Amino acid sequence: MTIGVQLKALMKFWLPCFCSISDDKPANDKGQESATNLRLFSYSELNVACNGFGSRNKVGEGGFGTVYKGRLSDGTIVAIKVLSIELESMRGEREFISEIAALCDVQHENLVNLHGCCVEGAKRYLVYDYMENNNLAYQFLGGEQNRNSFSWTRRKNVAIGVAKALAYLHEEKTPHIVHRDIKASNVLLDHDFNPKVADFGLARLFYDDTSHISTRVAGTLGYLSPEYAITGRLTRKSDVYSFGVLLLEIITGRSIVEFDMERGEHFLVDKAWDMYTCDRLVELVDPLLLKCDDERLICEAVWFMKVGLLCVQEATKLRPRMSAVINMLSVETSVEGIKISKPGFLADLMDVKIDKKRSS
Repeated sequence: MTIGVQLKALMKFWLPCFCSISDDKPANDKGQESATNLRLFSYSELNVACNGFGSRNKVGEGGFGTVYKGRLSDGTIVAIKVLSIELESMRGEREFISEIAALCDVQHENLVNLHGCCVEGAKRYLVYDYMENNNLAYQFLGGEQNRNSFSWTRRKNVAIGVAKALAYLHEEKTPHIVHRDIKASNVLLDHDFNPKVADFGLARLFYDDTSHISTRVAGTLGYLSPEYAITGRLTRKSDVYSFGVLLLEIITGRSIVEFDMERGEHFLVDKAWDMYTCDRLVELVDPLLLKCDDERLICEAVWFMKVGLLCVQEATKLRPRMSAVINMLSVETSVEGIKISKPGFLADLMDVKIDKKRSS
């Protein structure tokens, strides 16, 4: 039995409680599969869709593979991720299965839509909706010129959209899902710049009676929560920490790690905490927002940074659930009067040994 056949059999045995996988074409004429029926593509049709996976169709590259833009036979524009698989160690198979398990039956406006997959020999492909505006890291953190197009309204929309996606995964989806790699490059943007959380290769499923999972540390330095990086004990609060870092990035326009001649490396979370303790958070607001000279906007921006600091507190029990974060960002729950404690400092993570194949 070939590896491809073995994996198909494994998927049909292991995933029935999450989804069904169909070799048939989608029922409707728009290429939109139902949330519980993923399409099993052939390599030949994906190869045609991407013009042989040529460089002109390449739109991105990450730790687990390369992404190409393609057009299916029915005209649907898709993104096709070609996963990097090491057959000798089966490295990458876990990420492939995790992505399918996490996305096969989710329906949320702020989660990327998975159309299906391809398993042929050593080839592993995942097929998603195509996102016209790439990802948040590319569009927003690529420099001041890029950030000029991100108004306060657009930043709020992105922040609240990602929070809603995580609240759905953590609290509404059964079993619960911990993403494990929330960061700017994993937030895709559609043609209207609406956020779609993507890349579930590191995701883990949590059942109601599970408080944590002990696992090999994986993720991205700077976004990793300290307790997870040090102990390997993964909880939903690990994602909350990562979201807090992302929120600080969105409001400040700064990278999570910066370098200057006087201080050397310094970390955004550390800087935000220092400015909070001396009541100078407003000075961290992106200068492009301050140019608007809108007092209400600036107050909201400072409010959002306080929510970010609540999410990165060192004590996991003090970090809010994502549903509470949404209420705060929507100004339905006040952050005033809530004591914010010291965050977990990213500088403490430099000696953590992380699986290089599974992190960046």
